[in-house]
This record gives sequence, structure tokens and C-alpha cells, in this order.
Amino acid sequence: MLKSLIDFSLENRFLVIAIALLVALAGVNSALRLPIDAVPDMTNVQVAVITNAGSLPPVAVEQYVTSPVESKMGGLPRVEELRSISKFGISVVTLVFEEGTDIYFARQVVTERLADAAKAIPNNYGTPEIGPLTTALGEILQFEIRGGGMNPMALRSLLERDLAPRLREVRGVTEINVHGGHFKTYEVRPDPDLLLSNQLTLDDIFQRLEENNGSAGGGYIIHNQEQRFIRGEALLQDVDEIGEIVIRRSETGSVLLLRDIAAISTEPMTRQGSVTRDGRGEAVTGMVMMRIGENSRIVVQRVKERLAELQETLPPGVQIGIIYDRSALIARTLDTVVRNLMEGGILVVAVLLVMLGSFRAGVIVALAIPLSMLFAANLMFAVSISASLMSLGAIDFGLIVDSSVIMVENCMHRLAGKPDGRTRLQVIRDASLEVRRPTMFGELIIAVVFVPVLMLEGTEGKLFRPMALTVLFALFGSLVLSMTLMPALASLMLPKAPSHQDIGIVRLLKWLYRPLLKLSLVRPLLTVLLALTVFLSGIPVALQLGAEFMPRLNEGDLLVEALRLPSATIEDAPETGRRIEAILLEFPEVRTVFSKTGRPEIANDVMGVHQTDVWVILKPHHEWRAGITRDDLIDEMEQRLVGSVPGVAFGFTQPIEMRVDELVAGVKSDVAVLLYGNDLKTLAEKGKQIESVLKGIPGAADVKADLQSSLQTLTIVPRRDALARYGIDARQVLDVVAAIGGRESGFIIDGPIRYPVMVRIPQQWREQTERLKRLPVARTGSQVVPLGEVADFVFEETPPAVEH
Repeated sequence: MLKSLIDFSLENRFLVIAIALLVALAGVNSALRLPIDAVPDMTNVQVAVITNAGSLPPVAVEQYVTSPVESKMGGLPRVEELRSISKFGISVVTLVFEEGTDIYFARQVVTERLADAAKAIPNNYGTPEIGPLTTALGEILQFEIRGGGMNPMALRSLLERDLAPRLREVRGVTEINVHGGHFKTYEVRPDPDLLLSNQLTLDDIFQRLEENNGSAGGGYIIHNQEQRFIRGEALLQDVDEIGEIVIRRSETGSVLLLRDIAAISTEPMTRQGSVTRDGRGEAVTGMVMMRIGENSRIVVQRVKERLAELQETLPPGVQIGIIYDRSALIARTLDTVVRNLMEGGILVVAVLLVMLGSFRAGVIVALAIPLSMLFAANLMFAVSISASLMSLGAIDFGLIVDSSVIMVENCMHRLAGKPDGRTRLQVIRDASLEVRRPTMFGELIIAVVFVPVLMLEGTEGKLFRPMALTVLFALFGSLVLSMTLMPALASLMLPKAPSHQDIGIVRLLKWLYRPLLKLSLVRPLLTVLLALTVFLSGIPVALQLGAEFMPRLNEGDLLVEALRLPSATIEDAPETGRRIEAILLEFPEVRTVFSKTGRPEIANDVMGVHQTDVWVILKPHHEWRAGITRDDLIDEMEQRLVGSVPGVAFGFTQPIEMRVDELVAGVKSDVAVLLYGNDLKTLAEKGKQIESVLKGIPGAADVKADLQSSLQTLTIVPRRDALARYGIDARQVLDVVAAIGGRESGFIIDGPIRYPVMVRIPQQWREQTERLKRLPVARTGSQVVPLGEVADFVFEETPPAVEH
């Protein structure tokens, strides 16, 4: 077969060259369309089921939401791991599927169970939804919207109403995650004293709001042979209309309006996350999440273009500023890869030109480098391998040109010999056939080395398989070129009678090598003993070498994890973030700093309000202080933060590294110890003991146990005997409890956004238990029953989160 291939190439030289050019042009097109990222996406195939559980505490979320969802998701095909986390108001169940499972199949089988899971969750406790179609590397760009004299609530409404829908239209974008600011609600704060004096209950407020906010369809009528639709609309529009709702009409005709017994205004919804930036206070940010399989570099460019268009439509003074851009990291990585490839290629070409002793032969062999790479680009594009530091960084040009060097060098050697009646084409044919098997077997031996890498599974496979495939594609392209294009070009471009004499450097190397060769042949036992000695002496050295799963990529930016006590509040987070940012901005290497506390609306990162991610965007390294390294900078930052911000534990990592660690294993660290059991108190105690042991291990850094200290919780438990005595349902009691934090009783539509109408007990009543006991629950005859008459108030300790 190889003989026929070489014969065909020499008989159809110009056709072979034309085919090589077409493959090269196709390779250029494929290279331009290749997905480019800093590292391969190592995220396993997973689907998240997210349930927003309102104001439920973690234990209730675990019992009423997470457990039913986990139960319904059991038994799905190809699921190898199921983990969950329950926190205040949120449940996230993550299903990890076997490697190789199609992500759309995985999402389909999960979606089919969502309806059953929703039925298993009690009413008003949330509806499970499938998470966005993205991965750990999907968070490609973050931007801030500010200015125009607008407060965080107005900025957030502007972002959700005008910007997010337009950005979701960008091809490759799956979701816009909003973080920071305040989500607007229409809040109704009834005065409990006025309710009691008017013999009203909170149930009256809920009922009147729901009955005065809606629409209805009346079918249609025929008028003059035309169809006219009929509809009734009683949707609330603003605060004034809410205040005009009639609560009660007396026998004398006077009416009691909602505004007479309640304060009504637009207020922020109770939130579980905030953002601050550069020490100037709260900020409103949007995170662009890329769909799986898209080219991040191209998607970022499209988003930037759309943001530039949207900037022109914003109110005067409102600005959009990009605060994190994945394309900057991609550009740095791509620049490193291209520079290394260019330097390696130039070095190999220079060596070829010198060692082959013929400029023409050097050029012919050098062509194998770009042509093999373009051949590999076609196959990479066909099998959806992204161009990254791992996939391209492993290319060895010496391996690529090896077969072509053997082929062209032998052709030169035979052409330089004495003529024996054969034509030039026959000489090149015979020379190519002479080395065809050594050439092929040399490439195959190299390729076999990478076969075990192709057998890797899971995270290891995702990381190293693209590297192995890229090298194999380039080697295959080199082998094909050496058997086809190289003989064709040699017949056209090599000199008719090349010099048979070696160049000076080759003669020098031979002169040095001959004595060593003779000595090795004369003293074979000594040669073997020397080789064994070198091998055995290297074993102790090899055992002392460190080992890493992968080289740590310098992303150019830092992420500081700030951890407060679990009892910390969201109200204190902006001030803590401002202090941290002010300290970090004092470092001349820092360009900008922004802090994200808690979780955004789409809980891609389920953090509590005591957890803050501080994003430190650094300047280019050439603008740093002279002599300072990245590790030096981290040490200085840690010392300043620990000494200036008491009560906060700090850990240092990188944005992509943190997200990959968390999504792959469910923890934000390189190494984690997972402890299982049913008693959360015992788990917390054992976790602290494990922490103290791990801190004593040499090389361990940023060791910390998950803080599971219990939080003070006020539990309101209805008394069944009292409920029976007054004829009250437990649901009425629970509705009053929900109103303490805010109970939704309808919504107001503003464009594509629905703003909830919340009934909430005033702040001064929420802070005092004795006042809470006076809240009106129900009316029996002319008597209003307070909450304290039908429920017990119990203080207990509950965990801040429950993880499975």
C-alpha cells in the first residue's frame, strides 16, 4: 500500500501539491473556527435542579424540597453521582452523569422528572427548575451598570428589563445572571394595631389583594361580521392603585381602604447576595454565561458588540463597564502558545537548514510543520477539540518533521550517488521506498506512547485526551505528507546533483562520536554497567520529585475567599467588602476589585451571606513593582487583610480554578476531606479535629473546615388543641409566619418583568417576640385571635446548611 501511495504521488506530483494546498486552506478555515480557551473544559456531565424556596430555613428546605427532589431523581439512567445542598431559601440538587453522556440527553431525562418533583413539594415552597446549559468555564464576562444618579434598585430594574433580554439574544449566550442591587417589590406593611382595632386579620389583606389583581377573558362577539375579543383587566399598576383596594365597607357606606391600615411603597426584596466594587459601595453586575460547546472568544466579542449598542440606548449618565473578561486570559494564553510554537518552529527550521546542508531541502522539510498543523486543525475541528494551552502546548515539531527529514535526506543521499542509468524520478522513487517502513514504524512507535492517554476517563481524560489527540493528528498528518508531498516536492525542488560531502558541523560530530562508538563496542559490559549506574542513581532523585495533576495556569487575576461566621448578616457584608477592597486597592499591582457576597438569582454558586468572593483584577505583570512575584503579592495581601479585617478567614485561589474545583467535586479546593453522618453537631466537631490534623501536614495551605456552627432560630409551632378550639387551620398560622419575612400576594407587570406584591410585617414588630405574638391570625365571631394564642414560640439551634 505504501509503495502504491509513493508511486501515485510521484506520477501525479502537481495533483498531490494541489491537494495539499486545498487541505492547508481548509485547515486555515478550521483553525479560525476552532473554539479557543485557556484550558480544556474539565467539567463533568452534570445537570443542576434549582428550587427557590422563598424564606424557608435550611432544615425545612432539606425536608420539604431537597429530599423530594432527590427521591424523584433517583433511578435515572447513567447517573453516577447525586449531591445536594440546602441553604436558606434555596435547594440545589446536582446530578453527575457518566462520562460521554450527551448533555441534551441528560437534561431531557431530568426534565421528564421535574413535574413529579414539583408535585412532591408542598404548595408555595417553590418549583424546581433545571439549571442553565453551561459549565464551569461558561462564565465568560462580567459587567457593571452604574451612574445616572440611579439607586441600586433602579439600576437593577434597568438591567433586568432592558439589557438582559437583549443580551440573551446573542448567539452562544445561554443566560444573564444578575447579582447585586435590590430587586424591586411593592411592599404592603399593615399596622397590626390598626388591624386589631378594626377586627381584621392578615388573611383579609391576602384575600383582598388577590381578589383585586387579575384579568379575565370573555370570548368574543360578532359585530358587523367582524370578530371582537372581550377581556376584563383589573391588574394593579402602581402603589396608588394598591392603596385604593377596598378592605371593608360599613353599613353606613363608608369604606376602609388598604392605605388606611397599611404603609405601601416600593421596597427591596429580602436578598441573599450583594456586590460592592472598589470600596465605593454597592454595585449592580451582570454575568454572561456561555452555552456548552460555543467558542468563548467569539461569544465574548459578540457580547461586547451588543453592549456597545445597548450603551447608546441607556439613560444619560448610565454607563456599562466590563469588570471581568475571559477573552483577556484567552489572549494571553493564545499569545503564549503562538509565541512558543513560533520559537520552536523557527529553531527547528534553522537546525534543518544547517544540518541538511541544502537550503532547498531545508525548506521542503520545514513545510511539513505548518502543513501538519493545518491537517491537525481540520481533525480538531471535526471532533470538537478546543485550541488551548494543553492541546497545542504539547506539539513537538521535532517529532513532526522526523519522517520528512528521513525521506528527504535519503533522497538527497541517493541523488548525490553515481548515476546508474536511472532517471531522477526513479532515483527518488527508490529512495522513498527504501525508507518507507522505517519512517512509518518510527511514527507508529511515537503514536503508541499516547494510546494509554486516550484510555483515561473522567477529569483526567478531559484534561489530557485533547493533548494526545492533537499530537496524534499532527503525527498522522506528518506521516501522510512524508509519503506523498515530500517525494513530490523533492523531485521538483532538490538540486540535480547535491553534494555528497557532509557539512563541517556533521563532520565534527562524527569525529567526536567514532571513538565513543568504538569504545562501547570493545567494552560492552562496561557500557551496560555505566547505563545501569546512571539509571539506578536516578531512582532516588525521581522519588523526591513533586507531582501535580496539571500545571497551575496563571490566570492573571486572583480570587480571595473571605469567610465570616455563619451568623453574619447580609446587611454587614457591603461594609466588610468595602474595607477589604480599600486594602487591596492600595497595592499598585491591582487594577480593580469587586466583591460578591452570597448568591445571585441563578444559584450557579450556592454561597451563604457569610461567604464573599473578592475578585482582584491585576495589571499586566510589566507594570508591577520590580522583583515582586505572584506568591510575594499573595503573601503581602494575606498579611494586610488578616491584620486589618478581624473575624474573617481568607483563602487565595483563581476564578477559573475555583469554579472548576467546585463544579467537578462540589468543593472550592484542590483537596477535600468529606465526612458523612446523620448528626450535624458531631460532623462539625469531627470536622474541626480533621482541620487541626491537616494543618500540620507540610505544604498544606488555606486549610479550613466548613463552618457548621448552629444558628439561633425562632420556631413558631401551631398548637393543635388551640387550633381546634378556635376552628383555625394551620395554614392561616403559617401564612402569618410567612408575612413576617414577606408573603407574596400577587404581582405587577412592567414589561417583561413581574414585580411581586409582598405583605410584610413592619420592622419594629419583627424585632420583638412579644409583638409577634399579638399578630392577628383569624377572626372567630367578633373576636380576633392573636398568634400567641394558637402557637408556641421556641428558640433552637439549627445548621446554616445541609449537604448530601
